[in-house]
Amino acid sequence: MRTTRRELLAGAAAAAAPLGAALPLPAYAQARPLRVGILAPRAGVAGTVGEVGLKGVEFAVEKLNAAGGVAGRRVELVIEEETNPRETVERARRLALQERVDVIQGVVSSGVSLALGPALEESRILTVFWDGTTQDGVNETMPRPRWVFRSTDNECEAVMGSLMAIKHFRGQFLTVAGINPDYSYGRNNWAAFLALLRRFNIEHRVVTEQWPRVGGMDLTANVAALKAANPDLVFSSLLFADLPVFMRQAHAAGLLEGRKWVFPAAGFQHTALKKEFTPPGMVFGHNTLYFADPQATPLAREFVQWYHERTRDWPHWEADRAFFAMEVWRRGVEKAVQAKGGGAWPSNAEIAEAIRGIEVVSLGGPGRMRPDGVAEQTFIQGLTVHDPRYDFPILGPDRITRMDGRQLQKGPGQDFWRWIAEARFDL
Repeated sequence: MRTTRRELLAGAAAAAAPLGAALPLPAYAQARPLRVGILAPRAGVAGTVGEVGLKGVEFAVEKLNAAGGVAGRRVELVIEEETNPRETVERARRLALQERVDVIQGVVSSGVSLALGPALEESRILTVFWDGTTQDGVNETMPRPRWVFRSTDNECEAVMGSLMAIKHFRGQFLTVAGINPDYSYGRNNWAAFLALLRRFNIEHRVVTEQWPRVGGMDLTANVAALKAANPDLVFSSLLFADLPVFMRQAHAAGLLEGRKWVFPAAGFQHTALKKEFTPPGMVFGHNTLYFADPQATPLAREFVQWYHERTRDWPHWEADRAFFAMEVWRRGVEKAVQAKGGGAWPSNAEIAEAIRGIEVVSLGGPGRMRPDGVAEQTFIQGLTVHDPRYDFPILGPDRITRMDGRQLQKGPGQDFWRWIAEARFDL
């Protein structure tokens, strides 16, 4: 490892097909390693998120290389920092042109991926995003790119959190309030929540809407406004380091007790939400990975133990997103290799085409890459309980709900708001 920016690890993924399934490719085994470029935040408000994703990659890498690599070729990682859109685009080009990586993976911020996607597509660089989309609000800006594969839509966890609020709290609230980050993600999530209340004919009245800036650490004014409004239910898509800060300040102000709470993206901060200031009975979303899932696969259980041994902490969904990206790429490579029948190594264009429609089992459950290049994965949410084994709330084992991404996001080419108005939702 020559610098903190350029780290070479080893390996990659697992699941729906056996890791490193044996292929009769002795010539390939002698070829150079496959190089995977990673773009991940490691500082700032999303720094801890990027670090968890990198652990998912490291685990995938170790498992894959131990089983013989991808189609007989080892995998190396070249890691670059995800920062703002302009700098991240330049680093992506450096990965492709100077480091000569075979694929780029990573990216957490959709603000970055919205700018990065068209640049990668124009440059014909095979890319699988972790959490990034190419949505402008709820509208897809790249309907069917050839080279760029996106994560699930931004609003999936908000749709599921809204459905969980209706399922668990119907008839227990009239007045509602929102505290959501002041950018498209927060505003669209809040609008989706209200749209679903209307869809299910839930009588409600909005008493306040709070829009703190992303990453703001002083939310006392927002807490005071919420307390003055005295809502029966609060919906919040806060998800970065500002969420634990909000919870501490809300607890100190006596805001948390006596009302319903819905946090569709709380899983990003789950271990920082200590029981002393986070009461039970809240809807928490863990997106595509819940560390204590009683229905977890042996592979997922192995990863959680592996992660805990190395960090003394418990992972959240970015590890799964990173694992999923590696796995759909790995499966696409091996599918393309098999299609060549042992001839020349497939081109990235052939690998990209092979990825479309790929089905895998990631750490959080089954998923797939749609033909239009948008992922569909398993989402997990539920009601929190206090468990003596942990100093933070977990999901009650009997209050966990799983939903497939096909139930939570619009189909290719659909309008999001029309889809919400017409889709069939099973509660």
